[in-house]
Amino acid sequence: MQPFRLPEFYVPWPARLNPHLETAREHSKAWAREMGMLPGGPLGDDQAVWDEATFDAHDYALLCAYTHPDATAHELGLVTDWYVWVFYFDDHFLEYYKRTRDLTGAREYLAGLAAFMPAELTAEQPTAKNPVEWGLVDLWARSVPIMSADWLRRFSESTRNLLEDCVWELTNITHGQVPNPIDYVEMRRRVGGAPWSADLVELAARVEVPAQIARTRPMSVLKDTFADAVHLRNDIFSYQRETEEEGELNNGVLVFERFLDCGPQEAADTTNELLTSRLQQFENTALTEVPPLCEEYGLDPAERAAVLTYVKGLQDWQSGGHEWHLRSSRYMNDGALAGARSPFGGPTGLGTSAAHNALARVRPGIRRHREQHSHAPFAPVGHLPLPEIYMPFPVRMSPHLDAARQHAVDWAREMGMFDSVPGSEVGGVWNERRFVGFDFPHCAAMIHADAGPEQLDLSSDWLAWGTYGDDFFPVVFGATRNLAAAKVCNDRLSAFMPIDGGGVPEPANVLERGLADLWRRTAGPMPADSRRQFRKAVEDMTSSWLWELANQTQNRIPDPVDYIEMRRRTFGSDMTMSLSRLANAAVVPAEIYRTRVMRELEWSAQDYACFTNDLFSYQKEIEFEGEVHNMVLVVENFLGVDRLTARDVVADLMKARMRQFERILAEELPTLIDEFELDEAARTALTRQCDELKDWTSGILEWHRRCVRYTDAELRRTRSEHHHGTGPEPHLPLRRRLSGPTGIGTSAARLARRGSSATGLNR
Repeated sequence: MQPFRLPEFYVPWPARLNPHLETAREHSKAWAREMGMLPGGPLGDDQAVWDEATFDAHDYALLCAYTHPDATAHELGLVTDWYVWVFYFDDHFLEYYKRTRDLTGAREYLAGLAAFMPAELTAEQPTAKNPVEWGLVDLWARSVPIMSADWLRRFSESTRNLLEDCVWELTNITHGQVPNPIDYVEMRRRVGGAPWSADLVELAARVEVPAQIARTRPMSVLKDTFADAVHLRNDIFSYQRETEEEGELNNGVLVFERFLDCGPQEAADTTNELLTSRLQQFENTALTEVPPLCEEYGLDPAERAAVLTYVKGLQDWQSGGHEWHLRSSRYMNDGALAGARSPFGGPTGLGTSAAHNALARVRPGIRRHREQHSHAPFAPVGHLPLPEIYMPFPVRMSPHLDAARQHAVDWAREMGMFDSVPGSEVGGVWNERRFVGFDFPHCAAMIHADAGPEQLDLSSDWLAWGTYGDDFFPVVFGATRNLAAAKVCNDRLSAFMPIDGGGVPEPANVLERGLADLWRRTAGPMPADSRRQFRKAVEDMTSSWLWELANQTQNRIPDPVDYIEMRRRTFGSDMTMSLSRLANAAVVPAEIYRTRVMRELEWSAQDYACFTNDLFSYQKEIEFEGEVHNMVLVVENFLGVDRLTARDVVADLMKARMRQFERILAEELPTLIDEFELDEAARTALTRQCDELKDWTSGILEWHRRCVRYTDAELRRTRSEHHHGTGPEPHLPLRRRLSGPTGIGTSAARLARRGSSATGLNR
């Protein structure tokens, strides 16, 4: 019995089959036997985890023929061998390390595989001793001559992630630990192999994404959304095999089942909703972000054609992968082919089955698109009662708070934060009364409790500048939807962060003036490499404001995964944490910060802080600012629940991320320190940095509890000031007027929308 009925999948692109399928089947079986993956080969049968019947039933050549329909016979054979290798690696790792719970052996084995992927074929390699290593040696030698050095670096990185982060899966199984949804999606992306598959799309098509854009946000999002959709689809089909036969805990359906405390059917449907959302994020990025990216980087026709071929290849993979899952004996798919062709209402008769099938494949996407774009801004949601919030760490306070408060007001006034700005009819983004109420020094004094007077002033000013910028962009550019001017404004900011410490242009606005001052005070003592890293962190934050404006323009509630990952940037989390990392750069090896342990430690803390802000700012953002960027709203929209249920889901996510943070500190960080054999100075610096993260999370929560910025009384007071002609936020009525259609006949539409918004309050 299947544990649930397969959901209706969103498959917007037609699947096609490569004509060289039989050639690939014959070649791949011979190659697998030669590498020792099947019995009867020249290298022996000691580790042949498959028999021939199992290999034939899995039909990896069919997978590649569906996912690479336009590849030549030669490329299809090479790509099929790569897939045979990766599936063999997965099953070999299951037999030899997952089932035996051999965590130490797994770490050593996985670390050694990197030596079989040298940048130069002439480099010395160790002696291969098993089918995984034999296969990797052969495949690497066949692939290196075909592709560029840039592609090889990217593919090698994807392959190492796929191999080395399997320890994460094994750790979860060993400890009986089902990951939380955020950790699962991001780690599954690395260990599941789909980013690796995206790289092979380039190999199969003999095209390459231009190096200058390969790591930009649009191309990264295409790769990540592709990967997430591939993995979530696989999780649905493989749930029964993994949970009933393999004892696997790393499966998206199981993750939702445990986190939402629901049955397998609801969990599978939720997983499929996220799969649909990720595919639609792929489409949105391809249509709205990739074309401007090509213009910005001045790609020539051949480079643009390569980008389009790559995008099309990712689409082919999604549809082809789905068709293979419907047919492979590896997965739960009884009756799936018949179900895919069953009627769903509408006309019947000769020729209508194809129409029914096509409708069924796009219907989930139509529904999800409607839900994402139908939000009515400025709905009067009222105050959001706060749930119980888990916080295990105490709040500490700097003794220099009072002096920092006086400095902050003087600095903000000097920079012009209380002056009028374009886009406001009267006043500016803030006035002095509001700024004092925000009390950024109070936040700085808790998140940097051990800072000296100058460092505390600097921390307060960065908080003020980042928050001002986050408010400035909607005021100046959001109401008029002037994305081009917003991009020009953002692009200019880099000029005020010179790597060489040289001069800067004359500031044209308060953002530029403040950044020039902060950069001089912060980056001046840094070496060039540290300046470069810190500038990248600031640029990530400011460019995220453009992402928010683009979603506002589309009236589009973000995809949950895209929101979480971008929220870390809009909140300035990386910028804050990069200062701490750079301060320890002299004693803590850089590779420590590239490990999974440190990445998950920081991201779990960042998510906790970001969601804290979203809980407290819900009314401010939804009712008073017409925002769509709030985790409570994102959960409301994605799960189709009321705001109180969504609030509780967000609080549960915060607790899960904080528990993960605590677990990493207690269990994984000590192991990491021992593995890298850090000296006493590095251990002390890393411990101090972790203590600062504790202060960072507890201080941000306490600041939100004490700050007037998010209270109902302050929000209404600010609005009242505006109505009496003295307030600083005349942009709000303008944003309301521009939040929907205008012209003859649209006033009735706006009235109808107000009515629907009021009705939505009782959901």
